[in-house]
Amino acid sequence: MPLPYYVSPEQMMKDKAEYARKGIARGRSIVTLEYRDGILLVAENPSTLLHKISEIYDRIAFAGVGKYNEFENLRIAGIRHADVKGYSYSRGDVTAKALANVFTQDIKPFEVEVLVAEVGDDNGARNEIYHILYDGTIEDERNYAAMGGQADEIRRVLKDHYAEGLGLDAALQLGVRALTVTQNKTLSERDLEVAVLDRTKVRRKFRRIPTEALGQLLGTGR
Repeated sequence: MPLPYYVSPEQMMKDKAEYARKGIARGRSIVTLEYRDGILLVAENPSTLLHKISEIYDRIAFAGVGKYNEFENLRIAGIRHADVKGYSYSRGDVTAKALANVFTQDIKPFEVEVLVAEVGDDNGARNEIYHILYDGTIEDERNYAAMGGQADEIRRVLKDHYAEGLGLDAALQLGVRALTVTQNKTLSERDLEVAVLDRTKVRRKFRRIPTEALGQLLGTGR
């Protein structure tokens, strides 16, 4: 009688983490940059129905790469948490840091990486960008972040060319340039999903950038 095949829990978790890491690396990337008036999020995503970038709350955005149903479930959980906390206490008590902690409470590893960004107000509060890895680790990012695909190469481009105080058009052009660094094709406005957290807006800071406006910002529109 053959002996049962045994895999230690540690090895099983290691194998799952490696599987998750490889799956995320095959996904299309997302770039986040701080610009003069807030935070810019740029994703390679030609779909107009399946969003990778979304609003969570007044000043907070969410982005995810990897297995769509997993990061969509996390997004919904984040919205529910934000709504309950904002209603029970105050809207100012809903923060990106608290939401990032919510996203690390379930069993790991996920087959996703997610990012939670919160734009600072006009009173000098800094922007906050939290990158949650597939194993539940939280990284506090400054100035820019990248996840999915060839994230390391993308970060190198951002490191070499990022400067504080970029306008929206310059930040968008840098983000798209970084996304194309490992590709043999040019990304047009129709290949992109783009949104911003704009601190100059009243209350709700999140807005999507439509295709026509993207063309103008990239210098490709008529």
